[in-house]
Amino acid sequence: MYHGTAGHAPVGVLLCPPLGQALLRTHRVYRQLAHGLATRGIGALRFDYRGTGDSAGDSLALDWQHCLADIRSAAAELRVRSGCATVVGFGAQLGGSLALAAASAAGFARLILWDPVLDGARHVAELDAWQEALRTDPLHYAKPRTVEEAAGQWLGFPVGAQWRAQLAGWRAEPARVPTLILDSRPEPAAGGWSPLVEAGAQVCAMSTSTHWGDLHRLEHAILAPDLLRVVGEALERAA
Repeated sequence: MYHGTAGHAPVGVLLCPPLGQALLRTHRVYRQLAHGLATRGIGALRFDYRGTGDSAGDSLALDWQHCLADIRSAAAELRVRSGCATVVGFGAQLGGSLALAAASAAGFARLILWDPVLDGARHVAELDAWQEALRTDPLHYAKPRTVEEAAGQWLGFPVGAQWRAQLAGWRAEPARVPTLILDSRPEPAAGGWSPLVEAGAQVCAMSTSTHWGDLHRLEHAILAPDLLRVVGEALERAA
C-alpha cells in the first residue's frame, strides 16, 4: 500500500513490518505513520512479507532470506512509485531487525528502528517463555492447554522449524548508514543496543512504553502518540 504525496517525493520511507502478534498490534500505528509521512511530503510504502499478513504463501515456510528479498523488492517499488532518490528503512521489533539486515541490499540511506531485536537467540527464548505462560494463563484458557496443543506456536501464530533456527542464529551487525533507535521499552537496559550504539547509532527514548510481550494486551493495538513526531523530526534533521 503506497501512501503518496502530491507530485515527486524526494524521500521515501519503507515500513518493514514485524511478525506474529507484533504485526497485528502495529497495523494501525503503521498506517497512521504512513499517512502522516505522506502529509509531510514523504512517500511511504507498507507491505507484508510472503507468508505473512495479506501476502500469499504458507506461514510455516517463512524464510529469513525471502523476507530480505521482499524488502529489496519493496524498496525498488517505492522508488518507482514515489520517484524518490532517498529511501529510509523503518521497522519495529523484528521488522527493525530485517530492515537492518537488508540495509545494504535495499539501498537504505538511513535506518529508524523501533525496539529492534538484536539478539535472535534471546528473542527465541522470550517467545518460548511467553508461549508457555500463555498456555497456562487462566484469563485465556479455562483449562491449561497441553504442551502438545501449544507446540509449534508463538502467541497464537504457527512457527516453522526453519524460521526458528534462522531467528535463533541472528545477531545484529551495524549497518553503514546513519541509524536511529527508538527505545520504548518499559525498563531500558544499560548497553541494550550494543553493538549498534558502539558503531554510532543514536538512541531516542519514547515517551510511551511498549509492552510487546504483555499477555493481557495480546491483539490490542499499540498506541505510539509521539511516533510520527519523532520520525518526522528525524527525517527533517537529516534532510
